[in-house]
Amino acid sequence: MTRPYNFSPGPATLPEAVLLQAADEMLSWRGTGMSVMEMSHRGKHFTQIAEQAEADLRSLLGLTEDHRVVFLQGGASGQNAFVPMNLLGQNPRCDYIDTGHWSQKSLKEAARYGDVHVVASAAQPMRDALGEWQPYTYLPELSADMVRADAAYVHLCGNETIGGVEYQTFPWDVLPPATQVPRVVDMSSHILSRPMDFSQIDLAYGGAQKNIGPSGLTFAIVQRRLIEERCPEAMSICPSVFDYRLQAANQSMLNTPSTYALYLAGLVFQWLLGQGGVPAIAEINRQKAALLYGALDASSFYSTRVHPQARSWMNIPFFLPEDRLMAPFLEGAEARGLLGLKGHKAVGGLRASIYNAMPLSGVEALVAYLAEFEKEHA
Repeated sequence: MTRPYNFSPGPATLPEAVLLQAADEMLSWRGTGMSVMEMSHRGKHFTQIAEQAEADLRSLLGLTEDHRVVFLQGGASGQNAFVPMNLLGQNPRCDYIDTGHWSQKSLKEAARYGDVHVVASAAQPMRDALGEWQPYTYLPELSADMVRADAAYVHLCGNETIGGVEYQTFPWDVLPPATQVPRVVDMSSHILSRPMDFSQIDLAYGGAQKNIGPSGLTFAIVQRRLIEERCPEAMSICPSVFDYRLQAANQSMLNTPSTYALYLAGLVFQWLLGQGGVPAIAEINRQKAALLYGALDASSFYSTRVHPQARSWMNIPFFLPEDRLMAPFLEGAEARGLLGLKGHKAVGGLRASIYNAMPLSGVEALVAYLAEFEKEHA
C-alpha cells in the first residue's frame, strides 16, 4: 500500500521507517515481552530509552553540558505559561516580539503572570523596496534600545506555522548580550530543521508534533546559568511538575512522562542521525522549500504573501485566484494522495507543511499537481 503525502501542520507526518519500527516493537520491545506503553517509567528498560533519546537529541543539536534538557507534557500552549512561571520569580518584566498567531498567544499567556512589553510587532502593514506587505507577512525590524535592559527575558517565535513566517537567522546581533537579557525561542515547528547555535539561546521550547514525534510531548532546552544563576527560583504558583529545575534534577522523571511519545521521539532522533544529522536534513529542507516556492513564484495563477526574507521552510501558505476553486482543488489533491493542504481559518487559502519527515518526492508530487490544476482552471 502506498501511503499518501500528509502536508498537515501538526500532528504531522512521521518517517515511515519510524512507524514500521514502532509497529514491529509494539507487542515486545527488544524481546522483553512488553510494549513500551506497558513499561514502568522508572524501570531499566524505559530508563534506557529515555537516556538514549536525550543523548541523541543532544548530539543532533550540538548541546553542551551547560544545557539542561527536560521532556514535559502540556503542549507548547502549556509552555507559554511554564516559561514565565519559571523565569519571573524575581523579576516580573518580560519582552516579546510579535510576529503572528503563536507569538500573540505566547505573550497573552505571559501577561497573566508578569509585565509584558511588546518590543516589536508585525501587526501593521509594511512597505519596502519590494512592495507593500500585509500584517504578519514579514519580520519586524529590531534595535537594541527596544528591549528593556532589566527584562527577565526576551521571547520570539522562531517559525509561525499559520502565517508561514520564519527567522532564518535570529536577530541576536541587535539585541543586548545574553548575559544581560536571556533569549527565549518557541521552536515548536522548526527545531532540527537546520543548524542553530544553541549557545546563543537561553531557553528553547516547543511541542513535539512537528519535527520530533507525536503530540503529548514537549521539550525545554535550558541554559544552566539561566535557571541556576539568573532565575534560580520559579514563581510560587508554578506546579512542581512544570518547574524546569526540579524536572532537570530528576531527568524528566519527577512524574510519569509521556512514555510512548518519548519512545517515538527517540526513534525519530535515530532516524535523523541515520540521514546524516541536522546539516543533511537541512539541505533536503532547503531543496523542498526552493522547489515549492519556485513553482509558486513562476505561476500567475497562485500567489504567496510572505516577504521573501521571512519565508518559512516548514510551512508554506499560498492562495488560489478565486475562493470557488478551493473545493475542487482539495478534492483533486486528496484523490492524488496529497492530504492536509487546507489553510488555517485565520488566514485562509492553502498551506503545505513540509517538515523533516516529508520526502522530496512529496513536494515533487504537489508541484506536479499545482501545474495540472492551473492548466485546467486558469
